[in-house]
Amino acid sequence: MKLHNLKPAAGSTHSRRRIGRGPGSGLGGTSTRGHKGAKSRSGYKRKIGFEGGQMPLQRRLPKAGFKNINHKEYFAVNLSTLQAIAEGKNLTKIGIAELKDAGLTNGKKLVKILGNGELTIKLEVEAHAFSETAKKAIEAVGGITTQI
Repeated sequence: MKLHNLKPAAGSTHSRRRIGRGPGSGLGGTSTRGHKGAKSRSGYKRKIGFEGGQMPLQRRLPKAGFKNINHKEYFAVNLSTLQAIAEGKNLTKIGIAELKDAGLTNGKKLVKILGNGELTIKLEVEAHAFSETAKKAIEAVGGITTQI
């Protein structure tokens, strides 16, 4: 057996239909395209989402979502993180510069202090925003919160 002798198994292949080759073929005339309309013409290409003139699905469905142009994105810092930074570097005042040194912010993002974790050290904290629980926790140990 050699490569030039190989043939597909009997009945596994079919000869393709030769459309538009005269009436004797049974596939002449309109050549399986039907009568009239865009699909019968040469060069027809269906546009994505086209439903034959019916209002397409993407135009029937309501638009969802809303982007508030006044939305402010805060970088969240927990009390447990403040505790770790203060203990690690023996700090009594933590501001944006200290958070930047710790690698928590790049100095451009707004920072919000959240009340997750415990604070045992008296700290003076400076940030753009505070949650109510964080403010209460900081002031409960005698600390001061300053909003920038």
